[in-house]
Amino acid sequence: MFEDFIDEHVDVGEARLRVRHGGSGAPVLLLHGHPRTHATWHRVAPLLAADFTVVCPDLRGYGQSSKPPSTPDHEPYSKRAMAGDCVRLMRALGHERFAVVGHDRGAYVAQRLGLDHPEAVTHVAVLDVVPIGEALARCDAGFASAWWHWFFLGQTAKPAERVINADPDAWYGLTPEVMGQEAYDDLRAALHDPETVHAMCEDYRAGLGLDRAADDADRAAGRTIACPLLALWATGDDMEDLYGDVLAVWRGWAENVDGGPIESGHHLAEEAPDQLAARLRLFLKG
Repeated sequence: MFEDFIDEHVDVGEARLRVRHGGSGAPVLLLHGHPRTHATWHRVAPLLAADFTVVCPDLRGYGQSSKPPSTPDHEPYSKRAMAGDCVRLMRALGHERFAVVGHDRGAYVAQRLGLDHPEAVTHVAVLDVVPIGEALARCDAGFASAWWHWFFLGQTAKPAERVINADPDAWYGLTPEVMGQEAYDDLRAALHDPETVHAMCEDYRAGLGLDRAADDADRAAGRTIACPLLALWATGDDMEDLYGDVLAVWRGWAENVDGGPIESGHHLAEEAPDQLAARLRLFLKG
């Protein structure tokens, strides 16, 4: 995977991030979702590397990146904390301004980068999400049934870690057929680390608390993402069933919104890399 990419660990202060980076041109940061690692981008990153400098980290708590100690309010795993890591990572690699693409949980970090660090971010692309605050405000029985893991992973009365760690392979049900053997091996190693499982649960706990509060505060203050925003979603997911006009939701959060569906299952970077890379290239060069 990632031929001609550098594989290293970078100290960003509160965390130490594993990152792969390569290519040439304007910098673009690719952020994975749950429970993936940076390896989810192994088919997309080389397609973009001819035109862009591509940076693919494991978010704090995920993969081989460090796991800062958790706190009662789960702040170390807030998307604001993760966004801060990303800004420091890109600066360490020599990039003061950059584009960001995020999938799933990584898309919430991309959104937070656009809101908290407008001086650093040139473009934001979000895949298969609406803002956490929107998702929770609109939550109904359909969302709770389809996305019940948000609440299972996010609650603390009966922590999910014990259930997951009893048999991570059975819990996640992953196979190498779609993502590729090397990406699967990288991910499986992470999922068999109880510290990683705990950190991923902390991500969801922060999502139900601090992340939602951050979104609600932005909405109340009228803050929006000023740079261009691209919202893409998989036809095999339930974004349109849950939210109807997905772009209309994002137009409440950004000044310049474009996007649409891609024929794929949830993990677009693994299942539809050519289509995704083509859409991203057009957006980033526009």
